[in-house]
Amino acid sequence: MLTAALLILTASSPSADSAGRALRYRVDIPAPIQAVWSAWTEAPRVKEWFAPGSNIDLRPLGSYEILFDPDSAPGKRGAENNLVLAVQAPEMLAFTWDAPPEFPEARMQRTSVVVRLERLGPDRTRVWLEQTGWGRGGEWDESYRYFTSAWKFVLTMLHYRYTVGPVDWSSFPSKDVIAEHERGVTVW
Repeated sequence: MLTAALLILTASSPSADSAGRALRYRVDIPAPIQAVWSAWTEAPRVKEWFAPGSNIDLRPLGSYEILFDPDSAPGKRGAENNLVLAVQAPEMLAFTWDAPPEFPEARMQRTSVVVRLERLGPDRTRVWLEQTGWGRGGEWDESYRYFTSAWKFVLTMLHYRYTVGPVDWSSFPSKDVIAEHERGVTVW
């Protein structure tokens, strides 16, 4: 279901830095910084927008698993076996991230993701997301292209969560509804 939803989105051009490839997106969320922090760090809140399941142990080297298909066999459930790298509540979370199961060679390795939250006001938070640590060639290139739209979709769903409400995973929002929320996600 989530893979199908990702396919409906148009990929934007990711930015790159001089040290290598990086995916960088930002979005403004109409919610207090603590609520947005909880959305990234607490399993019940993750379920409201990111994925139907998660396993989060919010400490360095604790688990940071986002399970898009929690009932599938291990290795097919989503972002599995990832670790928290750093925590600075409520402003920064860093974690490892793996490629989707359809890219087994790249999935065996990890990239890193840093999410930064910036308080814009009492009920407004800017989310900065950066994914780095990419290899080149083969499945690395395919995985990079995949995440070009995947992270945009993830931030779109975070915006949806705080403007419409929690995602109903049994009745996913339509392409048109998602497109309305996608407009606020930009490359930086």
